[in-house]
Amino acid sequence: MKHLSIFLILFCHATIGHTQPKTVETGKKWLDIDYAGDGIIGHKLDIHLPKNGKAPFPAVICIYGSAFFSNSSKATVFESGIGQALLDAGFAVISINHRSSRDAIFPAQIQDVKTAIRYIRTNAGKYDLKKEKIGITGWSSGGHLSSMAGTTGNLKTGEYKDFKVDLVGADPKYAEQSDAVQAVVDWFGPTDFLRMDSCGSTMNHNDAKSPESILVGGLIQENKEKTRLADPAFYAIKDNPPFLIFHGDKDPLVPFCESEYFYNELKSKGVSTSFEPVAGGGHGPGVMIDKYFVMMVDFFKTHL
Repeated sequence: MKHLSIFLILFCHATIGHTQPKTVETGKKWLDIDYAGDGIIGHKLDIHLPKNGKAPFPAVICIYGSAFFSNSSKATVFESGIGQALLDAGFAVISINHRSSRDAIFPAQIQDVKTAIRYIRTNAGKYDLKKEKIGITGWSSGGHLSSMAGTTGNLKTGEYKDFKVDLVGADPKYAEQSDAVQAVVDWFGPTDFLRMDSCGSTMNHNDAKSPESILVGGLIQENKEKTRLADPAFYAIKDNPPFLIFHGDKDPLVPFCESEYFYNELKSKGVSTSFEPVAGGGHGPGVMIDKYFVMMVDFFKTHL
């Protein structure tokens, strides 16, 4: 859907027995890193270091929104304003591509995100990153994938009734590393696809051509077990990292009830969760603005 494609970042004192923090080249960046080693565009990422601060840096992985239709929109992380807000605040920003739903259906996308997380941990020293301090954020479909990463950390398989999905892929790379993140900011991401049409969306998500049906490889209402396993709330447990959720209450595409539901599910499992409803906010407009970028930055500063 074209209208969905616009959707829409050490302190160590120098004394005997301590390591002197190093100053790295300001604003250093690496582009189009092949994090899966297979040469496809959906497996590229960029790393941007802040202009100020001491290495190693806490890092935030950023995932674009595209209704799961794009495999190459990592640059929009900065166009959205999210990437720059994090970079200016002293976080390393890692913007990633992932396979689109037309390249491969679910769970390929979360497999890619988990691979990228493990790649970053494996190569943290090379890129001046703190491997133990990795956050994740994204908007719309990127919010969904960020939330999936948050609730499925170090989980290899999802299972519901007699249906299973492989969350890491066959012979996963960097398997010795954790794919858990330490904090999540979800910007109006969908969660339970099955309820979207019942609570205010202007799009028919039950349709065969909807982003959600294409993602799971069939009509969501005819593939309820697999669709359930695409819901980040399904995996929520007390040990999940803290979440911050933003959602406009006038969102015409991903209905506001999705984040209400997700927030309540996380809270019911004992997950530290904050929810910021945006009065009058649409699908991006009114939500992705400086006021809320400041809240995102403060959240990551607290938890990373």
